[in-house]
Amino acid sequence: MAAEPKSEYKNTLNLPATDFPMKADLPAREPKALAWWEAQGLYAKIREKSKGAKRWVLHDGPPYANGDIHMGHALNKVLKDILVKYRTLRGFDAPYVPGWDCHGLPVEHQLFKELKITKADIAPVEFRKKAAQYAMSFVEKQKSQFKRLGVFGDWERPYLTLSPDFEAAVIDSFAKLVEKKFIFHRLKPVHWCTTCETALAEAELEYDENHVSPSLYVLFPLPSENASFAVWTTTPWTLLANVAVALHADFQYVSVETKKFGTVIVLEDLLDSFLKVAGIEASDAHIVKKRKGSALEGLEARHPFLDRVSKVVTADYVSRTDGTGVVHTAPGHGMDDYRTGLAKGLPMLMPVDHRGVFTKEAGDFAGTHVYKANDRIIDEILKKGNLVYAGQLTHSYPTCWRCRKPVITRATRQWFLGVDENDLRAKCLEAIRNKVKWHPVAGQNRIAGMVESRPDWCLSRQRCWGVPIPVMYCTSCDEAVLEPELIRRIRDLFKKEGSDAWFTRSTLDITGGAFACKKCGRKDLKKGEDILDVWFESGASHVSMLVESSELKFPADLYLEGSDQHRGWFQSSLLVSCGLWGKPPYEAVLTHGFIVDGEGRKMSKSQGNVISPLDVMKQSGADILRLWVVSSDTSDDIRLSSDSLTRLSEGYRKIRNTFKYLLGNLSGFDYTKERLDVSKMPEVDRWALSKLEHLKEEVTAAYEAYELHRIYHVVYNFCVREMSSFYLDVLKDRLYTDARSSVSGRSSRTVLYEILTDLTRMLAPVLSFTCEEVWQCLGFKTSVHLESWPKQENGRRDAQ
Repeated sequence: MAAEPKSEYKNTLNLPATDFPMKADLPAREPKALAWWEAQGLYAKIREKSKGAKRWVLHDGPPYANGDIHMGHALNKVLKDILVKYRTLRGFDAPYVPGWDCHGLPVEHQLFKELKITKADIAPVEFRKKAAQYAMSFVEKQKSQFKRLGVFGDWERPYLTLSPDFEAAVIDSFAKLVEKKFIFHRLKPVHWCTTCETALAEAELEYDENHVSPSLYVLFPLPSENASFAVWTTTPWTLLANVAVALHADFQYVSVETKKFGTVIVLEDLLDSFLKVAGIEASDAHIVKKRKGSALEGLEARHPFLDRVSKVVTADYVSRTDGTGVVHTAPGHGMDDYRTGLAKGLPMLMPVDHRGVFTKEAGDFAGTHVYKANDRIIDEILKKGNLVYAGQLTHSYPTCWRCRKPVITRATRQWFLGVDENDLRAKCLEAIRNKVKWHPVAGQNRIAGMVESRPDWCLSRQRCWGVPIPVMYCTSCDEAVLEPELIRRIRDLFKKEGSDAWFTRSTLDITGGAFACKKCGRKDLKKGEDILDVWFESGASHVSMLVESSELKFPADLYLEGSDQHRGWFQSSLLVSCGLWGKPPYEAVLTHGFIVDGEGRKMSKSQGNVISPLDVMKQSGADILRLWVVSSDTSDDIRLSSDSLTRLSEGYRKIRNTFKYLLGNLSGFDYTKERLDVSKMPEVDRWALSKLEHLKEEVTAAYEAYELHRIYHVVYNFCVREMSSFYLDVLKDRLYTDARSSVSGRSSRTVLYEILTDLTRMLAPVLSFTCEEVWQCLGFKTSVHLESWPKQENGRRDAQ
């Protein structure tokens, strides 16, 4: 008997059929999806569909427009995009307006490097034009790169800190803060970069944990008692500005007689450690007197190598744990010293210029850079017989965020926002603790600690690329003319012509001759040369983007940035908003960690461990990057390596294979006509729908809690364990052999359809390209991103 042709057997089976390929080929397919979204104006359609719904706003923290995007950009923008898309599917009106920080040192620094010049080599207006062109070129480049990631947003109308409208809003914010008495001009110590030649705020500091400084123990003679105070310092060069030594009023000090150094006065609690450093045996040291610090206040010590008095004062910050309990005090070189100087009426010496070079005020040291002066200073102290010990100390030390060079603390006349004016610090702390939700919760203590201890905010920068500080000065007495009316006149000019008007317009054009110095009455004014800290610009971004916008709202529902922004944008935004409106600009703050390599090391070009998102998209596709973001616990540092991306690609293939299997078995199925009611389904199908309900609940909860890594794990387990390993395996015989029109055939395909459509919509915020491909293969004519979130069907949870 002849064998029956195999093709006849094939015709008796319901074999899967779909155009959805197992090979994703995402680098080739994703650009086609982008072009389709663009052609149909998808973002505009999403906005139209959401019109009138409850608004949910994520305010974008602006990246610097000074290079290609890196993996930190990709992580941040994908996280934002996932949450905005989720809220949109949940029925909210969730617009996303991206922004760019176009001003400030990062752009200026990079441009000067490319031009191979310094700011002294080019006129400000010419440089500002080049800087604007440079920034805008990277805005366009980064824009296309973010769009390639699948990020939806109002890309044609982003906010740019160099736009006249934005600059005008920044100036208006400054005017309001002037009126509220938050702004002041004062000679005060600030962090200063001698390489970039500018003041720096706390947010512009990084820390070198292995910085090596001199460690010096010095004697300050006390002639009235034939004794000496022992002082410890790690900045010998600041001794040139010393005017006092500080003790703690309530601590016990001892006068110790030694053969080596005569009678030395130190804190009793630190005597043993001092003797060890000084190389003095305990048997050779005899305590001859004990007194509280308050009993020594008012005495006059002598400088260790200059012919100058160092007054003895008391201060609460003197520690029992470091040094000798006697603190070298130079009010021009430290905030604690500065406060002591104000309280005790001490002079403020500042013999250091903007380049970190000693001025003629430093006498024989004039013309020497401060760091190169240390050895000479040690020699001078040694010659005077006042050197106890000279060594080195490895410790944490602040560096400039751009040039990575160590910074100094230097008193200069700067503009400040007073954090204790009008109870601003207290208002910020109240907002942190009671008005904002922090994710993770540890963020609350982190930012609260920073705000509690932060100094006044130094707003002025000695650069040329940015928004000028809108203040005139009297040419006669140099008094600042800080008039809100004048500042608003400048605001109106900037709104019309941009901030370049400050450099192209004459002083008379700007003032209209209507303003005079309040101190001497003269109208002969000059423009200031400082610009505003870029953190003030971005901190005030909520004014134009949230307060003045009809499309967004104030406060925002969410700010989302890296955890370093607790001392950066989160804090600057909080200070400006609480200063202007008395409340924070955000209702919740979500932070993510930093990206490290597979061994936990920071990514850097020098170590050769940098992975570019552009390379990953070119080789594997944006959806692999997006899946990496959602598979990672972003509340901590996130590891990334080629091996981890390979493993993730395997996970992606298993999810894609589930999509393909479901699509193949739904070929020709019309859900609207063939669906079967749950009550008529076999038990195993009801079990599958019950599992789907559990999945919807878990995935929704993960989105709501901002614990996005749970989404990947529960979906992966659902696809691999509950579907592939059990339900789809059990279902094979029915799918292939039962008539499609039978109860069994209709039931199985009804379940597969609901699993596929629900899973596709739940993953659309994450696998935006892949889910669009699935949706189109199902025969829908519109985008999956115009759909709604799957409804919870609790009545189906009748089987486990």
